[in-house]
Amino acid sequence: MAFGLDSSSFSGASGQQLQYVVMQVTLKEKFFGTGSGNLTELETVINAQASKGYRLHTISTANGGSKGFGGGDRIQATLVFEKI
Repeated sequence: MAFGLDSSSFSGASGQQLQYVVMQVTLKEKFFGTGSGNLTELETVINAQASKGYRLHTISTANGGSKGFGGGDRIQATLVFEKI
């Protein structure tokens, strides 16, 4: 199963001098093909926080079911970044 980045949301703390930043990312199954495109996009999210002085502290996932045309599974990932 290949997943692509669907959407993300994050707290207003991103880029401020707070100790932790929490982000939520929804990955969805690609309708056609396979590949690791989602890994590149997930890397982008992680590297953006790393460039602000945060490191990935915790990640948890939950299955979000299927929605919309063509269905496809959704995985909800919650990422916690810690200021270093």
